[in-house]
Amino acid sequence: MGTYKRFPITIKKGKGCWVWDYQGKKYLDAVAGIATCSLGHSNSSLRRALTKQLKTIQHVSNLYTISEQEELGQWIVDHSCAEKVFFCNSGAEANEAAIKLARKFGHLKKRIDQPLILTAKDSFHGRTLAAVSATGQPKYHKGFEPMVKGFEFFMYNDYESLKLLLQKIDSQSPSVAAILIEPIQGEGGVIPGDLNFFKQLKELCTKNKILLIFDEVQTGMGRTGRWWGYEHLGIEPDAFTLAKGLGGGHAIGALVVQKSADLFEPGDHASTFGGNPFATKAGLTVAKEIEKKGILSNVCERGQQLNQGLKQLVANFPEHLLEARGLGLMHGLVIKEESSLLSQTLVENALYHGLLVVSAGPKVLRIVPPLIITKNEINHLLKRLNTTLQAVVN
Repeated sequence: MGTYKRFPITIKKGKGCWVWDYQGKKYLDAVAGIATCSLGHSNSSLRRALTKQLKTIQHVSNLYTISEQEELGQWIVDHSCAEKVFFCNSGAEANEAAIKLARKFGHLKKRIDQPLILTAKDSFHGRTLAAVSATGQPKYHKGFEPMVKGFEFFMYNDYESLKLLLQKIDSQSPSVAAILIEPIQGEGGVIPGDLNFFKQLKELCTKNKILLIFDEVQTGMGRTGRWWGYEHLGIEPDAFTLAKGLGGGHAIGALVVQKSADLFEPGDHASTFGGNPFATKAGLTVAKEIEKKGILSNVCERGQQLNQGLKQLVANFPEHLLEARGLGLMHGLVIKEESSLLSQTLVENALYHGLLVVSAGPKVLRIVPPLIITKNEINHLLKRLNTTLQAVVN
């Protein structure tokens, strides 16, 4: 079905941070399957581990204990603030699980008949009906109304907006069960969370016994230079969701919870494929490879290099570019609102110059390369982006 406006290339193969099309043209991949291929393409450790897994067992369903699932779950718990993990197949599924958890929390812990979940404007939480209802971008709602009820929206990084919304709801009937929020807004324009806002957010949630859930689908598994986006904010959520980089290109998602949010019982939620031996072996291999190779340090170093290079591009094209923002290897190049230049134009023209990038709205170019990208490859990326900008604006 025609659900994507695809770019005019077909990718044949990949290695590391590079991919080739069927005509043999080579591209530097700064999309990484949309922040998913953490170890790049055709990683040797992942290839060996998954080949071995296919020779052992790939799926049995969650009717039985799965050793690979137990091992990955334990790794996540050991490396985060959480105590329990539910595995599924994608970010949208992980957020669906979080929404169900929030509603159960509202009913069970707060005795709310119709629990509300607050999310941020310009947020993105997935394409399934409840996840898209939680997404604070009306363009994703159009044509799929009525949306799932039970969501209200506030301005991201704006505590007054959140406080006023909560006061308005509480004046009618206290009914807020949870707040679902990204530590860095991705699809909304690569907007990092403000430390003071998130500190106040945590205090508000604690005071009002509101479940705080982070959507770490894009930020989790080292994308920002730390394992989890919440580590940059100095607070811990009650629960958070994962997907994308967790499987290094293989389908897996997770809802991760602290003890306070460990509410699911048998029959509450399930997934046929979630946490199967193949997917969890992929996740465990990615996690151990990031640890073993010191990839988090590389993300920090290359992220600084990328940020400096993008800032230089802003200086080089002051009439069109506003700023560079982001953390680690999750960056956005922001186009001035008054500029006629659009991010989609840059994406399309970058293809010609052998660079894959992706937009995050009409005025932000998103750059999310594999976490293994080298200093030399960042230089290549910046050079090709500069060439693209010169070609587009001149």
